[in-house]
Amino acid sequence: MNISNMNNIESRVQSYWTKRAHNFNIVRKNELNSSISERWREEIVHFLPEGKVLQILDVGTGTGYFAILLSQIGHQVTGIDLTDAMLKEARDNAALYQVHPTFQQMDAQKLAFLDQSFDVVISRNLTWTLPDPESAYREWMRVLKKGGILLNFDADYASNVRNQNTSASHISDTEVYGHCGVTPELEQENASITLSMPMSRKQRPYWDQEFLENIGFSRSGYDLSVGQNILKEHDLKDAPMFLVWGVR
Repeated sequence: MNISNMNNIESRVQSYWTKRAHNFNIVRKNELNSSISERWREEIVHFLPEGKVLQILDVGTGTGYFAILLSQIGHQVTGIDLTDAMLKEARDNAALYQVHPTFQQMDAQKLAFLDQSFDVVISRNLTWTLPDPESAYREWMRVLKKGGILLNFDADYASNVRNQNTSASHISDTEVYGHCGVTPELEQENASITLSMPMSRKQRPYWDQEFLENIGFSRSGYDLSVGQNILKEHDLKDAPMFLVWGVR
């Protein structure tokens, strides 16, 4: 993808999520107050060293879901997102839950942090939206300390679009997972953006794990079962969530 096309798609992504931020946050707050959050914590803590306050970067924090969960158990979290409207919701949520992560507007593919700044880099449902996922993975590795951990939770949402499965985009505002308030225009824009992304043409998570190996992670792997384990009946049939992990 050339630079002009990349800038255009990033602008579309930012515009889309600016429009979606408030309704997106309604469901995220429902999820924060549900049993799903405890399952998320258990899954993440499984990978973390015990007895240490960790410096954690939450890439594509959105409305701050992971930043809040990990702050609640005592870690120092920095959440970044491309969309200012998302970050406003995240700051309001952090205040509501009385935790103190730091939030900054930033491109996940061009991080403004020094080398080896973080013990953990974590992300959820972000990589599929990136015009240059290779640069993102290199940047995430760069800011990890030696022995640091990358945890990337994502799904093949292009498969969901190709199968025209829109059930998760039309839920009520009382549900704990999915999307509410999606108009037909936004639904069409989401489909167009999704299919234009490089990740829509890759075999995931196998491509991701191979790429992590190629750029120098000392260990890496994937888990195809996390969606069923954490989201259970809310996991998407056509785009089940997976985990890609790496140790620098």
